[in-house]
Amino acid sequence: MTTLDKSFVTNGVWKEDIFKGKVVFVTGGAGTICRVQVEAMVLLGADAVIVGRNVDKTIKAAKEIEELRPGAKVLGVGNVDVRDVQSIAKAVQESVEKLGRIDFVIAGAAGNFLSDFNHLSSNAFKSVVSIDLLGSFNTIKACFDQLRKNKGAIIFISATLHYYGVPFQSHVGAAKAGVDALSNALAVELGPLGIRVNVIAPGAIDGTEGFSRLAPPGTTPMHEKVPVQRLGQTKDIAEATVYLFSPAASYVTGTIQVVDGGLWHVGNFMGSLYPSVVKQQNEDPEVKL
Repeated sequence: MTTLDKSFVTNGVWKEDIFKGKVVFVTGGAGTICRVQVEAMVLLGADAVIVGRNVDKTIKAAKEIEELRPGAKVLGVGNVDVRDVQSIAKAVQESVEKLGRIDFVIAGAAGNFLSDFNHLSSNAFKSVVSIDLLGSFNTIKACFDQLRKNKGAIIFISATLHYYGVPFQSHVGAAKAGVDALSNALAVELGPLGIRVNVIAPGAIDGTEGFSRLAPPGTTPMHEKVPVQRLGQTKDIAEATVYLFSPAASYVTGTIQVVDGGLWHVGNFMGSLYPSVVKQQNEDPEVKL
């Protein structure tokens, strides 16, 4: 997994300590993409809270991120289920007690797997929608008082899977479409309160668990399909995060920042599997309910 170091500041374009005195609250912060988002914010002066279900993984990641900057405070809160708003509310309360405030929120907790509709159970569909969409709603609900008080900013982590029909991803596409709609509505509703709301939609990001699961095997190398001719890096998501939270984006809200090298414009990245694999899956007589 690619992580950041001090060179992100010394060799980067962002002003050192741009987020000094600020606190970012991140669900899924121990994951590959969200972790690097946290690292970027911490390297640029912010303190952070990362929450997740796995206690050991979350606390370990928090300690490692804290070491990136002298004086940084990174709180790891495990055993948090984003599907339960009270679970997140407890994490928010602990965060404010220990770090004093919350200025930025990244709703990044997500679930995904490959499944055609025929073998996708109702419970599995509900699980992904609950984690991705309900979890995003619950996260902002629990953080709302702090965001209103501090005129904060929100980033939802979405995807491009619902921009066109992607086989085996109906559950995630539906959930992320909901995330985008939620963000649009909140941008309008919360704007007068001083809260900005935006979405980052990552594309094919190399080295992530999601990409390793979803990349079609035995096809044209993925980077050759991307207009900019390379796979994305987690740093690309970190850069977009810093911009959207920075004063440079003070007039930016209600947007979806696609970070995919233009890949979604060239169509379904699983298209080489269509329709043969789809037909094969639906020939299976076992139907999951």
